[in-house]
Amino acid sequence: MKSEFNNLLAKRRSIYALGDNVKESLENIYTLIKDTVRNSPTAFNSQTVRTVVLFGKASNKVWDIVEDRLKSEVPNEEAFAKTKEKIATFRAGFGTILFLTDTAIVEKLERDFPLYAANFADWAEQGIGGAQQAVWAALAEQHIGASLQHYNPLIDDAIHEAFDLPKEWKLRAQMPFGSIEAPANEKDYLDENEVFKLIK
Repeated sequence: MKSEFNNLLAKRRSIYALGDNVKESLENIYTLIKDTVRNSPTAFNSQTVRTVVLFGKASNKVWDIVEDRLKSEVPNEEAFAKTKEKIATFRAGFGTILFLTDTAIVEKLERDFPLYAANFADWAEQGIGGAQQAVWAALAEQHIGASLQHYNPLIDDAIHEAFDLPKEWKLRAQMPFGSIEAPANEKDYLDENEVFKLIK
């Protein structure tokens, strides 16, 4: 059975050599991301996923915050030089997506449905994971590279202050994206017998 969907998922890779040579307009990219997140499922149709799409100086500000914050965490200058080099690859892209969870909705669902209260935080994580993969694949379909980064919670306070985000929005990941300046490395897979089981 042929699957264009699986071909698209295979095309979605972690691209670290990003550039700003993207021909699509900012508005088109924003609409693509918005529509993709809206069409991604969440438990109880709770729609807990929040996204902030940043371009230009605003996108660079994310990586300035990451770099400044990591200065106090990385033990020596040599190690920090490598960290700074890595962060520069994210800053070199066309934009950045912040993925966040609206904890106010999660807490309301916990109150409204006490029988399932212990599950709503996990379900919100599943929802944001689905949205991230969907956006990543949607960008890949347009020949735009991306990767998923997790500098939260170190940068949470600075990000909220810099972009005036509601305190209920919990930062979960950062996705730098842009033109693909070099392909991803080959991907290794575990033996399928360790991962899958067929029961007839």
